Amino acid sequence: SDRERRLWLWTLLVVVAIYSTLGPVEHLASALRERNLLNVTSGAVLLLVVAAFAVPWARRRPGRREIGAAIGVMAVYLTTLIRLPVPEARSHLFEYGLVAMLVYQALTERRRNGRRAPFPALTAIVATALLGWVDEGIQLFLPNRVYDLVDVGFNAIAASMAVSANLFMAWARQWDVFRRGDENPG
Repeated sequence: SDRERRLWLWTLLVVVAIYSTLGPVEHLASALRERNLLNVTSGAVLLLVVAAFAVPWARRRPGRREIGAAIGVMAVYLTTLIRLPVPEARSHLFEYGLVAMLVYQALTERRRNGRRAPFPALTAIVATALLGWVDEGIQLFLPNRVYDLVDVGFNAIAASMAVSANLFMAWARQWDVFRRGDENPG
């Protein structure tokens, strides 16, 4: 479908953006750190990401359970972001969380259109973790970067969190729709 093609294209664009910034991002992070702007920049990016998801979501007029689920998901993400000591590590949640969501949505769309897509959630997590591992492999060849298995783990955790949040939100949305049907019989 057109939607699936768009989702795969967005996935490719995000992965290319991640890989292409591996070299210069360290210089940018250092410059922001020197000016004490790294945390502020991380916060601004977080607000942009939240707004990009929250505005279209709010327009759909979510039900009570979906709103509660969204608050829970946000609490988990905020707690995780606060507990990550290094601001650069926080970028993994954004980058590979987005990749995982795009892959998961593309696979779900494929399945919705009657095409084969076994275990979309698990496939999205594994594919995203592998893409994150490639990211670290590329860093082996960059003079200002290092290969780090902890980062591979962060990428896999980010993928797992994003797909789990997506599944949880979908479950809450379906539960709200189911409950509305019970409240308005006939």
